[in-house]
Amino acid sequence: MSSCKSLQSELQRIGLSSSEAKLYLAALELGETNVSRLARKAGVKRTTAYLIADALKGRGLLHTAKKKKSTVYYAEDPRALIEQLDERKSIISGFLPELLSRANFIDKKPVIRFFEGDEGIREVYKDTLRNPGREILAMYSESSLQHFGEEYFSKFYVPRRIKLKIPVLTIMPDNVAMRGYARKNQEELRQSKFIDANLFGIEIEILIYGSRSIGILSFEEKIALIIESEKIHQSLASVFKTLWAFAP
Repeated sequence: MSSCKSLQSELQRIGLSSSEAKLYLAALELGETNVSRLARKAGVKRTTAYLIADALKGRGLLHTAKKKKSTVYYAEDPRALIEQLDERKSIISGFLPELLSRANFIDKKPVIRFFEGDEGIREVYKDTLRNPGREILAMYSESSLQHFGEEYFSKFYVPRRIKLKIPVLTIMPDNVAMRGYARKNQEELRQSKFIDANLFGIEIEILIYGSRSIGILSFEEKIALIIESEKIHQSLASVFKTLWAFAP
């Protein structure tokens, strides 16, 4: 049951409603079936199941066929979810340059966005991936290892960053945890320098990326900020490069 609820939550994260996720999972488990069995399995009313099924058909995740004068339903292969995302990405990439050309970035005012919880922290990391090939300047601490864990980084963030060819320069406090983390520098497209932990007592993470973005993450407090400001970006990048130049 917990696994089913976990899958339901993941499907909701990619845009399905709670009822759509339940019905799609039910269809996957039942194979070819009728709407009554789908409704019972998903825990929804039969009349509601028809509406949900139509919505899933519109998404290309559910299909119908006629058999012996009755209608049967069956789920699309789950791999279609990736195909649909790839197709949407391709479509968006086609008209993105025109959208950007119409956006007025010249006098854009500074923006601050606030996030909470682990999901909010992940949103900041996702934002850093929107600049393929462009270097990230980062000030790390062991707080991410203590209060956030490595699974998100190893399974999603780092592989995606490497695929997008986004290198990272990192400055870290010189301690055992950070020295251990740096062992994978070469394979994870990262360079690191260390500063005496007594001088560089950082307990948050600061990411300087893109042309005007700064991410500030406090893992223990489960809060994060994205600041979009050319002045702050340039100033923090200058501070980082100074530290980098003098770090051993």
